[in-house]
Parts: sequence; structure tokens; C-alpha cells
Amino acid sequence: MQTHAEQADDEAPFEEPLPDETRSNAETVASDASLVRLNRRVAGRIRGANGRFVRVAQPAATISNSLPEDRFLDREISWLQFNERVLQLAIDPAVPLLERARYLSIFASNLDEFFMVRVAGLKRRIATGLAVRSASGLEPREALDEISRTAHKLMELHAQVFQVHIRPALEDEGIRILPPEEWTEADREHLNTAFRSRIYPVLTPLAVDPAHPFPYISGLSLNLAVILINPKTDREHFARIKVPPLLPRLMRLPADPAEEPLYTARFVTLEDVIAQHLQYLFPGMQVREQFMFRVTRNEDVEVEEDDAENLLTALEKELTRRRFGPPVRLEVADNMDDHVLDLLVRELGVGADEVYRLPEPIDLRGLDIIADLDRTELRWPPFVAMTHPDLAPVERAAAPDVFSAMRSGDILLHHPYDAFSTSVQSFIEQAANDPQVVAIKQTLYRTSGDSPIIDALIDAAEAGKQVLAVVEIKARFDEQANITWARQLERAGVHVVYGMVGLKTHAKLCLAVRLEGDTMVRYSHVGTGNYNPKTARLYEDLGLLTCDRDVGEDLSRLFNQLSGLAPRSKFKRLLVAPRSVRSGLVSHIDGVVKAASDGRAARIQMKVNSLVDEKIIDACYLASQAGVDIDIWVRGTCALRPGVPGLSDRIRVHSVLGRFLEHSRIFRFVIEDEEDTVYIGSADMMHRNLDRRVEALVRVTTPRHVQSLAHLMDTAMADKTATWHLHGDGRWERHHLDEEGIPLHDLQSDLISAYSKRRRKARRR
Repeated sequence: MQTHAEQADDEAPFEEPLPDETRSNAETVASDASLVRLNRRVAGRIRGANGRFVRVAQPAATISNSLPEDRFLDREISWLQFNERVLQLAIDPAVPLLERARYLSIFASNLDEFFMVRVAGLKRRIATGLAVRSASGLEPREALDEISRTAHKLMELHAQVFQVHIRPALEDEGIRILPPEEWTEADREHLNTAFRSRIYPVLTPLAVDPAHPFPYISGLSLNLAVILINPKTDREHFARIKVPPLLPRLMRLPADPAEEPLYTARFVTLEDVIAQHLQYLFPGMQVREQFMFRVTRNEDVEVEEDDAENLLTALEKELTRRRFGPPVRLEVADNMDDHVLDLLVRELGVGADEVYRLPEPIDLRGLDIIADLDRTELRWPPFVAMTHPDLAPVERAAAPDVFSAMRSGDILLHHPYDAFSTSVQSFIEQAANDPQVVAIKQTLYRTSGDSPIIDALIDAAEAGKQVLAVVEIKARFDEQANITWARQLERAGVHVVYGMVGLKTHAKLCLAVRLEGDTMVRYSHVGTGNYNPKTARLYEDLGLLTCDRDVGEDLSRLFNQLSGLAPRSKFKRLLVAPRSVRSGLVSHIDGVVKAASDGRAARIQMKVNSLVDEKIIDACYLASQAGVDIDIWVRGTCALRPGVPGLSDRIRVHSVLGRFLEHSRIFRFVIEDEEDTVYIGSADMMHRNLDRRVEALVRVTTPRHVQSLAHLMDTAMADKTATWHLHGDGRWERHHLDEEGIPLHDLQSDLISAYSKRRRKARRR
């Protein structure tokens, strides 16, 4: 999303991706609903940033009575609108073509997870009688209906964008996905050989007849429904073939240098290859027709920790059961015969509203293969992260001395613009190799399969250091990988714990204890993103490297909570969920409100992935009513209604999507004649983060770091920056062109340029 141009006439219908009818469905909420009443304590019983009860001047008990009942947007519809914004990037011709293809893949992957978790969870709560009316006022069944209507429109549009825009544009660049009717004789010979040698041996056709019950269809697997005729009896039979998930979805055909341009890339889908060779699977039978289909199942893992003597074993059993969750969506080829569809619907037990008819190819996640093509002119310009100048003012071959740099002052990292490998990764690796470091404590939520972080912790343990790893084995969809790492760490002598019962450990923390003379000095890292070197190149995140004594003591106390028994710990520079993140932020909001009431200029800025917590939202509403200007930068879901007269006149909500996934969290509180209060950390403003996770926010105290974060927030909210704006009625409107049609500034491109200039300036010093 570096530049934007006016769309061509043939793309005009996609300027606003959702049709009007869908927008109405997606954005309408019941205003006469009975909402969840919020119960905030009176001023004398609000928890402060240190977790203790404090007294503030602004009363808070009148929230439920003073605010309208229809003040919340629906979180599920808001999430679908976020994915719509991803789809808009795939539509934008100013985005490089292969990146547009990748956005289609991201959209598909996002929606899969939405159905596996959010929709499946809602269905499960309805089935068990535990579902309640949402904060937006929708009954559970109403919410499912709204989700279904909106998802149908989005998925149809998603397929249309590929067929009408991306596929033809790829073909113009010599990148083709060939249907069988366009295969040459040479192609067929090549594919026949490939089928016999690599595909046929792993296929398992499953027939359905009195001796063979309808087979189990695993979640997200791509399948062929095959209708066969026995020529002797003329009877019809049904069979199912699973497309092997471990084989590439798109098979590249060999090029003919004599006939094709150098950069031509021709692909065929794996399912087409299988469909063209069905005679090998059903010899003696006639293949009448075949259709593609895919099932999405409930794959959210639930473990009753209170009853689980061994969490690791219990989770492994639950992961096995995950494959057998009930279906929540059935995608079928739009040419599927009704009698075949009726069979699938009946056997799978899905409702009519859970069926999605789509043009082939189904499941566009496979477009990642095309997006990875080595066609640099069709991708984002090359970008290489650089070492933070505070870690290495002068570039050199040797790794920077991270400990020495931290002793000079706090270091604020901004990934991916600041290299993860020469900052956080170097910090942990040097701690592992430094003989003066006696202990390392680390949280691990998600990391890569070949993680140098894991290797460093193992090296440290084998060197005799005390190493503690808090591995969150309940990290959704990374459970199996985290179990593997946990066992690998335990075998190396690392003390592995799995956090606290009933809570996920989502905080991003690392503590290294170093013996310097007769003193133990604590070196700390608090971040907003995972310790994953791969995603650190794609996710925008912040991190603080510091040897500040208060932060070190805070992390020591927090790690003691996670590994032992220390339920009453107090913190100095940290806010820690579930005890003090919500209450601490509300306390700071109330402080800003008090200052505004006293006639002082006051302001609040937040950057989050999601904002749905009613108490935080209501505190923002009251602050707006008190005259406080509030800027909210949200990537995904937002249940707050901005710009509503009398409720949120002073609140603006913007969203930035682009080359990097905006992932950091920032909370800034500004009061005239006082130093800004700024936190960064791992917590989003969601119930699960604030109530059911261990999260940590650290206060940023270095003035130039505070100024840097303030500048980042101001730039993102500026009129000259390309963003999406949220309106009070729930509509998201894209602002990427000025009045003359000239592209507005792309925040991430500008940051790449700014950080490159900072590096060059540091080299000249």
C-alpha cells in the first residue's frame, strides 16, 4: 500500500467492496436491546497502576445510567469488516500484484480461523445454553444470522475479486493457473508422470455404500465428491477423495524456453490433476462427475485445567479430539448438483445457511505459492531491517554489545524497522553465552520451528545457568509446536512451567540476571510481539530493552508469580493483567478527565489490535463528554462508536493496514504541565486479555522515547496519512486519496524511509 491510484473504470464497482444490502446488515445493531450493565466501583474503590485501591476525583458509578444502551458496535461484524479492509487491499491496483494475491490468501486464512473459533464458539454456547445477548444488543441467533449474511457476501466478493481482477492481471504478467482444457499434450504427459509417482501413492478413495459408511471429513481439508456409475448394474455410487494436504496445492508446469518468455509461470491445481486421473482410482467404473468441497470445523481447544493433573497430557488428548469437532461451514463448488449437495448436508449435519457455493478454485490460501514467486517488480520494494543505532552507532561485522548499550540507557525498539536479530535475539544469545549471566527467565507464546531463541535457552541451560521458560502451550493453533518445544527445553535442563491455572501467559518478557562485581544486575526486555524471528520481519511491534532497577524488580516478581506462589506482588513500572491493566488504564483515563474538568488541556491516545472491553470503552465515552480529545488507532475489531453527538464527539478511530501487520499496543495520557504517561505492552482491550491472560504493559520514561511514540501516534491520525476512518454508525471509510486524487502518505513506507535516514545520520556521528 505504498502508493494509490484511481481505479480503472472496470474496477469501479469494487471501490466499496460490500454491497449496500450487506453494509446495512453488517452495520445495523438493535437499539432497543437490553445490554450488559457495567459495574465500575465508585471513585474511592478504583485500582491504581500499582494494583492498590486509589481515590480519584471523577466519580465512575454513573456510567450505566448516563450512557445510551446502543453504544456498542457488534464485535463479530466489526471483525468481518476488518477482513473486508484486507480485501480492499487486494482490490487496490496501486498495491503490487503478487501482494494483492497474498492479501486474498490472508483473507481466506483469516476467515477460516474466524469460523473455527468465533463462529464455532458461539454455536457451542448456544448448544449448551450458555449464550447471552451481546453487548451490542444482538441475541445469539441474531448474531449468527448477521454473521452468515455478511460472510456469504464477503466470500462471494472474495471469489469475484480473484476471478475478475487478480487472475486476469496475473495472466497479463505470464502467471497462469491453467484449467485442464488448456493443458498441452506435453503438459499431460508431465502431469501423468507426476500423478503416478508422487500423487497416486498417497490417495485413499473412500466409497459410500452399505458396507462403507460416510467417511469422516477433516476440517479445512479439500475434497472431491465423485459420482460413479457401475456399468454392469447402472447403479450410481458416491466416493470421496481427500486432496493430500502435504503436497503443494499449485503444481508448476515446466516451461518451454523456445516458446515461453523467461518469467512465465504456469500452474495447475492439485485437485484438477487428481480429477483428470480418476480412472486410476476407480478402474472398471464410469466417472460421471466430480465436485470440490471443503468443511470447516470447530477447532478451538478447551481444557478443564482444574481437573487436569497434567496439563501437557490433557492438552495432547484435546488436540486429538480437535479433528472431530462439529462442522460450522461447508464450501462447495458452485456447479455442484443438488442431489450431491443434499447428501453432504445430510451426512455432515450442516444447515442451509452454513453452505457457501463458490466458483472454483475453492480455498484461495494456495495463492501464497504464487505470491512467493521471484518477481521483484510485482512485489513490495526490498526492505532490510537495520540495527538500532543505540546498539551499534557504527556498523561493523561483530555483533553489538547489547549489555553495554543497555547500561547507557533504555533502548526503544520498533520492529521490523529495527532488526530483531541484532537486538532482542542478540540480547538473549549474549545472555546465554556470557559467563557472568547466572539466570535467564523467558516467556514463550509463539515462536518459529527453528527458533534461535529456543537454541539459546538450551545453550544457557547446558552451560549451567538457571533458565526458566514459561511456555504457553495453550497458544491457539500453536499448541502442538509449543508442546514439542517444552519437551525439548525440559530435556536440556530448562525449568519449564506452563503459567497459571485458568490464565494464558501472553506477556512478552525476558529477564537476564548478570553478576557484575558483587552486584546482581537485571537486564530486561518487555515487548508487544512474540519472540519469533520470522514474524518479527512482518509484524510491526515495539520493545523496550532496559537495565532499569524498577523494571528488573517488576519482572522478577512477575516471574515468581508465574513459576511459584506470589499472588500479592506489587509493581512499579508495570501494569499486569488480570489484576491491574484494566483498572490502571481506567485510573489514568479518570486522571485525564479530572485535569480536563480543572480546565487543563488533556488528551488520550491508544493503539491496539482490538477494542471491545466495555469498561474501557465507557471510560473513553465519559472522557469525551468531559472534553478530552481521544485518538484510537485500531487494526481490527472496534466496538466503540466514535463521533456520536453527545456521546463520543471528541473520539476518532482510524485503522492502518499495509505491508506489515500493525501489532504493537501504545497507551498515551497527556495532561497540560505534566509529563506524558505512556505504556507499551502485550494487552489488547478485550475481555480475554484483561481477565483471562497474564499481560504486561511497561511505562516508557525516557523523554525522547515518549516523544517518538507521540510522533508515531500523531502521524497515524493525521489527515495526510492514508487510513480507514470508523463512523458512529459502524461504517469504515477508506481515506487514501486527497481531493485531487493524489495518494496520501503511506505510514509504513514513510517509516521505512525515516528509519533509513536515522541509520545514515547515526553513521555520520
